[in-house]
Amino acid sequence: MSRTRVLITGASGFVGFHLPQALARVCGESVEIVATSKDPGSQGTHGAIEALDVLNSAAIADMIGRHQPTHIVHLAGIAAPSVANADARMSWDLHLGSALNLGEAILAHAPDCWLLHVGTGMVYGETARSGQALREDALLAPLDEYGASKAAADLALGGMVRRGLRSIRFRPFNHSGPGQGDAFVLPSFARQVARIEAGLAPPVLKVGNLDAERDFLHVADVVDAYARTVQRTASLEPGTIFNIASGLPRRIGSILEDLLIRCRVKIDVEQDRARMRPSDIPCIIGNADRAGTALEWAPRHSFDDIVADVLNDWRERIASGHGETVLSPAENSKKSMSRPE
Repeated sequence: MSRTRVLITGASGFVGFHLPQALARVCGESVEIVATSKDPGSQGTHGAIEALDVLNSAAIADMIGRHQPTHIVHLAGIAAPSVANADARMSWDLHLGSALNLGEAILAHAPDCWLLHVGTGMVYGETARSGQALREDALLAPLDEYGASKAAADLALGGMVRRGLRSIRFRPFNHSGPGQGDAFVLPSFARQVARIEAGLAPPVLKVGNLDAERDFLHVADVVDAYARTVQRTASLEPGTIFNIASGLPRRIGSILEDLLIRCRVKIDVEQDRARMRPSDIPCIIGNADRAGTALEWAPRHSFDDIVADVLNDWRERIASGHGETVLSPAENSKKSMSRPE
């Protein structure tokens, strides 16, 4: 049996922390993992994390040449749209530049390697105003720097397929779970709740737009899709695009209600103007039928699982004294996981 060696960029991040466990489960314990990050700093879930700056083309070429991966899962990037939009040039350099660097290095040094690029469902942007569950052939019409820079990387890799690049492009929709930072809506709510329960904040939860509807997944289901793709690349066509989505809209207000039901103290809700985003797309949901057919993939975790896991994770962080400084998933360690992968 031929070996599978997976190089992960952004391995010290939220999704990168969960991916090695999914790869081992789906591909077998013999899968070899090369975990990399610009600022590794600690052990990951599958051993040491090597330093790699994805904007350094020479470093990428050296890493690929030394390890000769069969697959690269490209997770490195700016996770929070608000951060990406605050520094447009950084977003374009990182999202588009890193994709080009990896694609060129693979073609030059490991042409049989598959590049699995993780983008975002936000590339559909304006098209989502139709209210329909979006398929992979929906028009890309991003509305901000985050979506536009991700879309540019997506399209650039699509073009490189004609030059022989074995690339698969993912467009995951919102996903959450243990270890995620509070720049995202559910962890933001959960962190506030956990601090209030611990007596560290007054019993008032600050919220933004509660009317928007989003498509939510558990991070464990998202990395399962990535792992299944690694396992099945021999049966896939280079250039394939997969939406990773539940197909179910969740109103942010109902998510808040689900969270408040689990609260141990009475909490009031207050709208915060600073958290309002008037340009929000009212509803964005994806159709993942292609992944269901090609990967035999479907979400296994309920929305209740997502809410419970995120809230319990933040309760543990606050109780351990880590709630005031948001640590990386690797720094939080495996004990932050409330559900075995």
